[in-house]
Amino acid sequence: MEAGLLEKEDRTLKGCSGNFAAEAWRLGYLAGPMVGVTLSQYLVQVTSSMMVGHLGELALSSAAIATSLSGVTGISLLVGMASGLDTLCGQAYGAQQYKKLSIHTYSAILSLILVCLPVSLLWISLGRLLLLIGQDPLISQEAGRYIEWMIPGLFAIAATQPLMKFLQSQSLIFPMLLSSAATLCVHIPLCWIMVFKSGIGNIGAALSISITYWINLAILVLYIKYSDSCKATRAPISMEAVSHIVEFLRLAVPSAIMICLEWWSFELLVLLSGLLPNPRLEASVLSICLTSISLLYTIPSGLGSAASTRVSNELGAGNPERARVAVRVVISITIVLSLTMSVSLLILGRVVGYAYSDEKEVVDYVWKMIPLLSISVVMDSFQGVLRGIARGCGWQHIGAYVNLGAYYLVGIPNALVLAFVVHTGGMGLWIGILSGSMVQCALLGLITTFTNWQQQAASARERVSGESCHREVN
Repeated sequence: MEAGLLEKEDRTLKGCSGNFAAEAWRLGYLAGPMVGVTLSQYLVQVTSSMMVGHLGELALSSAAIATSLSGVTGISLLVGMASGLDTLCGQAYGAQQYKKLSIHTYSAILSLILVCLPVSLLWISLGRLLLLIGQDPLISQEAGRYIEWMIPGLFAIAATQPLMKFLQSQSLIFPMLLSSAATLCVHIPLCWIMVFKSGIGNIGAALSISITYWINLAILVLYIKYSDSCKATRAPISMEAVSHIVEFLRLAVPSAIMICLEWWSFELLVLLSGLLPNPRLEASVLSICLTSISLLYTIPSGLGSAASTRVSNELGAGNPERARVAVRVVISITIVLSLTMSVSLLILGRVVGYAYSDEKEVVDYVWKMIPLLSISVVMDSFQGVLRGIARGCGWQHIGAYVNLGAYYLVGIPNALVLAFVVHTGGMGLWIGILSGSMVQCALLGLITTFTNWQQQAASARERVSGESCHREVN
């Protein structure tokens, strides 16, 4: 009898380890290419800034301001709203409601294009607005011209982001990777030609970004239209998409708020650094730190997207236990991954400073910031994955409240006190935002820990079918 019990226990342990390994493979299959997608898209902006930097200080500063404001006022909004499809498309695909993927995607594209209209008017007025708030006239004029040529790319993003969510929800990640990598390869020589050979200077970088975004959109549209992989989920455009706009906005608006609140807090960090006693040094160091963190964040961002897809698919399919396993596996991977990146950053701390500057003052300051950056890497890794889980479940509204409290009631007030009252400079600003990240991770972690996955599966099925099904799951 004891032998039978031992054999049964052994099978159970093997089954658990097998499930863990299988789920880890699924997550890796999704996360690896998503890291490449995120990195490729990030490098489009980075390579453009690098080329503009060779045109002089005015061109670089105006392009930097325009790029920053385009992210704050437009791109973050579109990316955030499109994240509502992580829930809708992911759960619909898990529930095998394949045609709903196209309907939700069309609704999202239409909604985002409408949002682009007022954003475009804001971008057209940016040069005059910068003058009104006291910015340098030459920088304001150049920044205004730069962002105007990014407007066509804004509309491309409005269609590209929902299409990427459409593919991601079906685990069709490699087409996105190939598309992003191909457009980056096209963008680099195109940007070089537009900046240095066309005679239009930094405007060429903005125009090349817009062209690159449209090329990426064209590749995705062609793949979805002609690939057999999308045959089941492909559907013609119909008026049904209009009737689902309200349903999309219920998740898109809180999703945008969740992402924008965090994005804006880090942009505010750089603006506040300009008010410190040595603004050039502080702004330079904080920019280096943010660039480094953003580059490393592509890894947990990809993992968070994978977690969102796995959790939403399993909840939509009515498999709460598999969703729970996916969460446990992705958290385990995040622990190992975040500690590895954090320790590596500590070891290579000096290299980070020299990668961006040869000035000893800047390098030494960056070296002092490295311990804080290593902690930020851990926090960013967890919040990226936990946000992915939240999107998979449809908790965007909860995430919005968490980010509001974490960053605007804790993080930014702490940053202001430490930097301007305690006089700890840029380190105080970073410690303040880091405290907000810690609160965010703690709250999202608690919410995830005490989640009733049976109830989440019921909510997912109700969302997909429009019927109350709590009794069926329970």
